[in-house]
Amino acid sequence: LAAHPRVPEDPKLLASIQDMITEASFYLFSATKNRFYFRNAKILIPPTWKANNYEKPKQESYDKADVIVAAPYWKHGDDPYTLQYGECGKMGKYIHFTPTFLLNDKLIAVYGSRGRVFVHEWAHLRWGVFDEYDSDRPFYITGQNRVEVTRCSSNLTGIYVCEKKSCTEGNCVINQLTGLFIEGCAFIHERNQTAAASIMYMQSLSSVAEFCDESNHNREAPNMQNRMCDYRSTWEVIMKSMDFKNNPPLNTTSLLPPPTFSLLQKRDRVVCLVLDVSNSKDGTNWINQLHQAAELYLLQIVEENSYVGIVTFSHSGEIKTQLRQIVSNDIRGQLASFLPTAPTSEGTNVCAGLQLAFEVIRKHDGSIYGSEIILVTDGEDSGVKKCFSDVINSGSVIHTIVLGQSAAKEIEQFSRETGGLNFFVSDRLISNDLIDAFCGILSGSGDTFNQSIQIESTGESTQGYKQFRRTVTIDSTVGRDTFFVVTWQTTEPPKITLLDPHGKNYTNENFSIDIIFHIARLQIPGIAEAGMWTYTLTNTHLSPQVLTITVTSRAANSTIPAITVKAHMNRDTNYYPSPMVAYAQVGQGLSPVLGANVTAIIEPENGDPIILELFDNGAGFPKAGELYPMGLALSPKKCSYFFRKEIEFLALHYMRDHQTACCNAMESCFVYTRLRRKWYDRAMWGTIQMNGPRPSVTSNDDIQIKVGGFSRTISGGYFTVSEVPTSPDTDVFPPCKITDLSAKTEDDKVILSWTAPGGDLDQGQAATYEIRTSESPLELRDNFDKATVVNTSSLTPHYAGYKEIFSFKPAAFATRNTTIMYVAICAIDKASLHSDISNIAQAVMFVPPMDFLTANNKYSVSTIILILFGLLATVCLITSVTLCVLKKRRKCLLETATKLL
Repeated sequence: LAAHPRVPEDPKLLASIQDMITEASFYLFSATKNRFYFRNAKILIPPTWKANNYEKPKQESYDKADVIVAAPYWKHGDDPYTLQYGECGKMGKYIHFTPTFLLNDKLIAVYGSRGRVFVHEWAHLRWGVFDEYDSDRPFYITGQNRVEVTRCSSNLTGIYVCEKKSCTEGNCVINQLTGLFIEGCAFIHERNQTAAASIMYMQSLSSVAEFCDESNHNREAPNMQNRMCDYRSTWEVIMKSMDFKNNPPLNTTSLLPPPTFSLLQKRDRVVCLVLDVSNSKDGTNWINQLHQAAELYLLQIVEENSYVGIVTFSHSGEIKTQLRQIVSNDIRGQLASFLPTAPTSEGTNVCAGLQLAFEVIRKHDGSIYGSEIILVTDGEDSGVKKCFSDVINSGSVIHTIVLGQSAAKEIEQFSRETGGLNFFVSDRLISNDLIDAFCGILSGSGDTFNQSIQIESTGESTQGYKQFRRTVTIDSTVGRDTFFVVTWQTTEPPKITLLDPHGKNYTNENFSIDIIFHIARLQIPGIAEAGMWTYTLTNTHLSPQVLTITVTSRAANSTIPAITVKAHMNRDTNYYPSPMVAYAQVGQGLSPVLGANVTAIIEPENGDPIILELFDNGAGFPKAGELYPMGLALSPKKCSYFFRKEIEFLALHYMRDHQTACCNAMESCFVYTRLRRKWYDRAMWGTIQMNGPRPSVTSNDDIQIKVGGFSRTISGGYFTVSEVPTSPDTDVFPPCKITDLSAKTEDDKVILSWTAPGGDLDQGQAATYEIRTSESPLELRDNFDKATVVNTSSLTPHYAGYKEIFSFKPAAFATRNTTIMYVAICAIDKASLHSDISNIAQAVMFVPPMDFLTANNKYSVSTIILILFGLLATVCLITSVTLCVLKKRRKCLLETATKLL
């Protein structure tokens, strides 16, 4: 667990975290039938808090934490949630708690005990299960034409009540158009329950101590667990995880030990550059590239107050400078002066360089723990095995930048085993690959305010006396320490012209130019003007040369986070034909930026780059709102060169063209699973008493990031794909699974909508669709081919990413024999390859009159009818008595009159 650097120091926060994990450990052990508990928890304390003899972390950092404690995410407020964007059964990224949730005991009445909440979120994170409630669809109509609350298990009892503000009569009544309760109706759980499930529905109920299993899972409920996991219960999904294989229940009668806690704190960042200067590469050209990139890192990227040292190596190592703390630009310049200027001898001894780096780091405070090493090498060293074990057990994080594909396998393992970043730079050295790699090595502290952000990184081969002209946007969230850096290949620099948004002109005279290493740098004083900057690079030589430009900046305001982008692949290593998936996550602090134009460029060792447009449209695999996923649909034409080499490089470019980035432009599908229900859902009754309201959540209307246009560039590392045939002859990639199928009814029609997949995963165009229906979701899941076929002869698939809409008339609906049916779809490509069966959509035909309310409804229609009958009988009785009295009175008067006569 890690607290964000901007979380205020509070010892009570640490105590609350420990109490939460301790309670969660016992609850988890019971919930998993004596299988799992928490033995140890590491808590990473921000460097902004006072030092208190805390342990020094090894490879732990805020960016790698399973659980973060940070300011509220705009959409959820203080609701705990899990960043979960994978398919069913896939691990999430992290759990997010706010300080208010952990410190305000009044919220326990709203969310339940913190330990129980933690187990709920841990199941999201670790085992990839989903919520069994649905705030957007709190009620549904069952196959018996009854209204039920969305829950699991259906054995949980309660009553229906309605808020007086929403329901004028104060009662829950049916909307005759939908068949469901009108807005404002809520299900209040009975305090004393007998049902023990489910933790993924409402762990706050005292009786709930289990996950729903196959015996009590509510398959009719329209919740995320059913939609994402093909109607499997949470326990079925958990039992299929790797955790549960070969791990039977613990047969123990002894008391479960409570967790132990390690309190860790990292102070200043310690980094050592370990640079390969052997003559085995392309001589001076390599040194120029290395010098350019490392200098840019020292002058522009590495954060203030960091300690930085430099070591070089070829057949042996050399300490160029001991650690120096960056407290001024002068120190940055002094460090840059120690960078290599020429190659040395032949031979590559990576171990020698790393051992000297450890020596440099150890002189700082006697320890290597928590330090970072940036290793740049071609890795052609057969002796790496000698120091492999010492390096990965050193406690240092090793970031690797590998040139070419001849590197020893152990080099790649250095970063993976120690939690470092890994980058691949092609032998061509005609682009900004090396600079991009250095720009991507940032502190993992979570403090984006002080991190350098790469705004632009581009280049092209420019013909003699021709121009390279483009624009770059500096948005209002950045502008401090803004640098424009130009590189070239020939002896003389190009002609440089740079115009700011107001027309101010910068030329070569304004740039600091290094003729030897072919680099020109301009730092914009103060805060750079927001808007479009135009640069023109003119090749002043007859022969063509590669001209590049890199733009970096930092957050303009210490209280307003800059827009950032993160990129990663679904895995580092893969085997053909399993696909790769590229992800980009764009945000401003904890607020997402949606609807952006995102392009991923996959650069192979040989051949042309592959360009992918990434979309946040809920399509592809997996469906992920607030992330921009795209699968690499590797058709045979692409495979022939795309995976010819084993190591590939991913560079992700991000650009925003719109004038306003609106966080409320699109609602996420399921990126964030969260413990978020309306406040009355947590009330329980004996005597009905509502709980206090949830902490307020910022409304969508308040979330507007008005920054104008902006652009970002980031390097996403590299990945390896093995066992790829040299020239595949057959299509092996089916369309990707449709994950956003939805159904609604109008009259006697069912209207379906979904996002079109591709012919190869999410690329291209499918050939046909196969749609089937059933009265049972399990039949569609397990026996799709035997379900009822829908005529789709008039349906032609669109290209991937387009919205498909299709309607049909089910015979069962037309005859009113059925009120509920399930629909699934399968996409088929030209090679007759079938996609996986889509998510299963539910279509409901409301047929009034019906039994409006369930048996445990306090204000049932039958009760109301009985009351009406009672009132009518009373009126009749009163009328009868009155008539009788009047009749008798009249008879009495007549007798009196007769006697008088």
